[in-house]
Amino acid sequence: MTNFKIAALTCLCIAVMPFTIKADEWDKKTIFTFSGPVEVPGRVLTPGTYVFKLLNSSSDRHIVQIFDKGERHLIGTFLAVPDYRMTPPDKPLITFEERAAGAPEAIKAWFYPGDNYGNEFVYPKTRAVQLAQQSQQNVPSMSNTLSSNITTATQDQNSQKVNEMKETTISAEKPSGDEVGVAEVFLVVAPATPPEPPPTPVHTLVALVDAPPASSSSGELPKTASPLPLLECIGALSLVAGLLLRKRTRRAR
Repeated sequence: MTNFKIAALTCLCIAVMPFTIKADEWDKKTIFTFSGPVEVPGRVLTPGTYVFKLLNSSSDRHIVQIFDKGERHLIGTFLAVPDYRMTPPDKPLITFEERAAGAPEAIKAWFYPGDNYGNEFVYPKTRAVQLAQQSQQNVPSMSNTLSSNITTATQDQNSQKVNEMKETTISAEKPSGDEVGVAEVFLVVAPATPPEPPPTPVHTLVALVDAPPASSSSGELPKTASPLPLLECIGALSLVAGLLLRKRTRRAR
């Protein structure tokens, strides 16, 4: 049996009707029908139809809630960590851990259609160690004391348990039996998108206009051009007038 199994092999995955999927994208509502028993952290789901939802939370923790078919009964509230896939599924998808012979298959992660990031379930430490050894994969874990947080009797108790889940420390159990920080093996960063090419520079033509001379604050008129051309003109006229006068004097004699 492979270490990584797809839900289509063991269960019928039914998404909400197409005309309501878009409205439910915020909580990722998905309906799954299992033909056999499956394990979730802290309990086993009997064959049947279940509704998976993502709890609306201001925390950076992923909180998954599972309801019965009619959503009248909350079966459990589960802590999860992000699980990344290179290719997002086009249909609802559940993956399973390797199981021991005769044991129910343990749900590994749940993916909503079109999402690269899914929700990988966090198991109580003791069970996470067993699953890591069986599957030869890393399994996220939480304290065994939080097993009771999965199911509660009242809505107020459930809110309190959820807050405890948000604040708890999450670790990762390795097949070797070592425990490491969850960020070392689970918080996979999506490949960086290549940088966009720089925009083509836009050249703007600017008309340069000479500004008029500033007026003087002392009331003086602006200076005119040089007087030399005017003096030359007066000298030339005086010379012509002198020659004409001399010529008339000679005629008069």
